[in-house]
Amino acid sequence: MSRAECSYARSAERFWQPRGHLAALEPSAIFVLVPKRRSIARPEPVRVTATVAHVESPEPSSRPAAIVPLLLLFAASGCAALIYEIVWFQLLQRVIGSSAVSLGFLLAAYMGGLCLGSAMLPRIVSVHHHPLRVYGFLEVGIAAFGLIALFGVPLVARIYVAGATTGLLGWVLRGAVAAACLLPPTLLMGASLPAIARWVETTPRGISRLGFLYSANIAGAVIGCLAAGFYLLRVYDIAVATYVAAAMNLAVALVAFRLAKARAAGDHPVPISHGPAIRRPTVYAAIALSGLTALGAEAVWTRLLSLILGATVYTFSIILAVFLMGLWAGSGAGSFLARRMKDPRLAFAACQVLLAAGIAWTAFMIGRVLPYWPVDPGLALNPWFLFDLDVTSCLHAILPATLLWGASFPLALAAARFSENSSISPDEDAGRLAGEVYAANTLGSIIGALAFSLVLIPAIGTSGSERWLIGIAALSAAIALMGAARRILLPGLAVIAVAGWAFSATVPEVPWQAIAYGRRVAPKLRGGDANLQPEEPVFVGEGISSSVAITQRGEQRFFFVAGKSEASSAPIDMRLQRMMGHIPALFNSSPRSVLVVGFGAGVTAGSFVPYPEVQRITICELEPLIPPASDEFFGKENYHVLQNPRTTVVNDDARHYIFTTPQKFDVITTDPIHPWVKGTSTLYSKQYYELVKSHLNPHGVAAQWLPLYESDEETVKTEFATFFSVFPRATVWSNFLNGDGYDLVLIGRLDDSPIDADEVQRRLNRPDYSKVVESLSETGFPTAMDLLATYAGRAPDLQPMLEGVRINEDRNLRLQYLAGLGLNSVEAPAIYREILGYRKFPEDLLRGEKMDALRSLFGRPQRSF
Repeated sequence: MSRAECSYARSAERFWQPRGHLAALEPSAIFVLVPKRRSIARPEPVRVTATVAHVESPEPSSRPAAIVPLLLLFAASGCAALIYEIVWFQLLQRVIGSSAVSLGFLLAAYMGGLCLGSAMLPRIVSVHHHPLRVYGFLEVGIAAFGLIALFGVPLVARIYVAGATTGLLGWVLRGAVAAACLLPPTLLMGASLPAIARWVETTPRGISRLGFLYSANIAGAVIGCLAAGFYLLRVYDIAVATYVAAAMNLAVALVAFRLAKARAAGDHPVPISHGPAIRRPTVYAAIALSGLTALGAEAVWTRLLSLILGATVYTFSIILAVFLMGLWAGSGAGSFLARRMKDPRLAFAACQVLLAAGIAWTAFMIGRVLPYWPVDPGLALNPWFLFDLDVTSCLHAILPATLLWGASFPLALAAARFSENSSISPDEDAGRLAGEVYAANTLGSIIGALAFSLVLIPAIGTSGSERWLIGIAALSAAIALMGAARRILLPGLAVIAVAGWAFSATVPEVPWQAIAYGRRVAPKLRGGDANLQPEEPVFVGEGISSSVAITQRGEQRFFFVAGKSEASSAPIDMRLQRMMGHIPALFNSSPRSVLVVGFGAGVTAGSFVPYPEVQRITICELEPLIPPASDEFFGKENYHVLQNPRTTVVNDDARHYIFTTPQKFDVITTDPIHPWVKGTSTLYSKQYYELVKSHLNPHGVAAQWLPLYESDEETVKTEFATFFSVFPRATVWSNFLNGDGYDLVLIGRLDDSPIDADEVQRRLNRPDYSKVVESLSETGFPTAMDLLATYAGRAPDLQPMLEGVRINEDRNLRLQYLAGLGLNSVEAPAIYREILGYRKFPEDLLRGEKMDALRSLFGRPQRSF
């Protein structure tokens, strides 16, 4: 700048106020000077061309010290938000259920609130309000709604039950409940980014800092995910987790108010006018597709990784934490690049092309690498070794793609404000810009999560879904490239098309062994047990809720759900499945109505088919894929219960069905998957057993499966204490293997009168019970005495074993955290011996003329299989 130009600039500054900020202007930029005092003789604006390349006039918001407090505040907000998300989903799943449809409603309501909040705030709240003060009020509102949800959901549950219905109206009601509970707080959460964005300008530096704010928020979310999954909910409960999150919100609000008071409203860059905004619909479409692939991939990869790593609550926390960690690191890198790119549209498009490669990389890792790692996690007794292995696996598999998704947001911000003539307009409302880009990204995320989890995975499988993800990422890159010069556009589109096709062609099919054997797949793929005939798959399917496999070895068939063997035609499993049906049916003098929780191979439900008194068999099964598959391959063992005219299958989670149905039953038998599987502990909680008890007819009987294998002592004691807290006279019946405990059946009765063993035998001697006797004899119970000889104890006798044991309740669901830590436990024999150490002959429980024969059976060496 010449001396004359500097002199003129200093003179003009005394009489003219710049519109915008000098520091934001590019070399040779055009700016307009307006009168600063009315006494100036020339009131009309004068257009002046000035070279300001060497002028440095940093604004308060441009100083590093000004942005650091905002980064810390936004990180704390993200931490609280993730804690709330986990707590709210846990609360509301108990009201509207945990079926795929219910989870879809919860996700749509949560992310829909974020989308609406980010889009609405810039249009509702004036730019002249101090952004930190607005942000502080939003945080106070989030804390208030968090506390309201904690205490208000029980009230919502009562209203929901009063109006509960089935079919389309039932779905509408579930959606309405999810929206009513989640939209208010999530609207405020979504509004927080555009609110705080108004503290920065829409200059290259300001856009970069918007990206860093987004990155800080995700960093806080990583901390919140790990804190909730590994500490708050494991050690405490949802109430404590909510209080911690609310306290963080209030602390953030107080700091924001203090900062707002310390800095005058004029210290932040308020746009003087909005001028013609530069809008790029192609950028919004591209970032929406990027969000679609992100949440679609999360649905696909969570399904696959939970198979390979084991579906514990810790595994899900690790997968989510690594996913968020990649978004955090990627958004930080993208924010750094955003202010240095001459044309951010090209960088954004390149990011989407690389994302297609990242998705292909993850598909290759999950399909061809992780299942073949020469590590058997089943040998590790220390759970922290497993956590380390899971983190390593997730980092190798999903980190590259998540880095690119994280970088997409700040690059999209920069691309949305790019103009070939003026590059960046400093008087644009940064809150509106951030809100629109974030809303587009979130809207795409909603569509991706619902489309892939509810439609694409069941229709084309996870491998087909990954190919779709690559194609959509390539489409996002092509859209982002629109508007570029023709010399770049045409070659770029050609490269994108070829890359999309090439990457899609590399996606491998997931090995059926991974779907069947889950976390124990590596030893199976390396040859398994050489002494056993190899298993062959006869059915493999990926449903809405679970992946299912049925295999055959010789004459035996095995049923797998979510990477875990849950039933088979092997003698040890047939024995347990028949016990789950026959014991409660025989302990009820006239079982007319039966509810079976979990279809599995259908053997437990089929055990009720031979009973002449049974008029209604209701089966709750979460995965619609299972009943027809089991009917085809286990029809002989389950007496084709699915085709029996007395049978009704309800495709819903049992907790929700029992919660809402007015019907009562003579027998309710619960045969869920293992308690270490995330979400299953709701079927082992005190409140669930109370629901079961309230839906039993007089003289009704409840049966509950309890595994000893893959369980440690504290887990088993918690299961006992929880069931006994509702059924204080409950009894324990044993299914044993080689003389040691394998799994147990817990029986709770509303009628405490003694069981007449002679009367049970007389029923079995009736001609119309011939098929019942045949069913019992097939599994080693030719007489009533043989069945009663499986008695292993009862609640009053086992109380000394359970002193000081905490029970599993809905508010803590501590069982899934305990069971997840004891996944590889080898304590089953010792636990079983301890249980038998408290066993006494049940003088007041069993009566009849053959009690001496039963005493001798108690002393007989236990049969083995």
